[in-house]
Amino acid sequence: MINTGVYNYIDVLDKAADASWIRNEVINNNISNNDTPGFKRQDVQFDDILAREIRSVQYRDLDDAVAGVNLNRVTGRVYTDSVSFSYRIDGNNVDMDTENVELASNQIKYNALIESVSQEFARLKSVIK
Repeated sequence: MINTGVYNYIDVLDKAADASWIRNEVINNNISNNDTPGFKRQDVQFDDILAREIRSVQYRDLDDAVAGVNLNRVTGRVYTDSVSFSYRIDGNNVDMDTENVELASNQIKYNALIESVSQEFARLKSVIK
C-alpha cells in the first residue's frame, strides 16, 4: 500500500467537524439546563489540543505538520466550565445570551468545516479525472 498522505487534511477537518458537532450538543444541553439549580455549563476543548499536537511535531510546512499529527490524541474533550463560579443565586452559571451566541458561532464553524471537507474531495476528484 502506498502511503501518500492525501487524506491528511480531510482527517484533521473530520476531527474538527466531530468536535464541533459535540460542541453543538453540549451547548444545546447548556441551554436546556438553564433553569436547573446548580447546573454548571460545559464546553468542548479541541483547538488547544490540535495546536499542542502540531507544536509537538517537527515540521517545515503545514503539510508536514498535518501529516505528523497523531490523530488518536486529537479529539474534542468535554469539560465543565468555571465549576466554582456562578453569578446566580441558584448556583447555575449558564448565560442564555452567551450560549446562543456560541451556538450560532459554532454552527457557522461546523458548516465551514463540512464545506472544506467537500472541497477537498472535489479537488481529489478533479485530480483523478
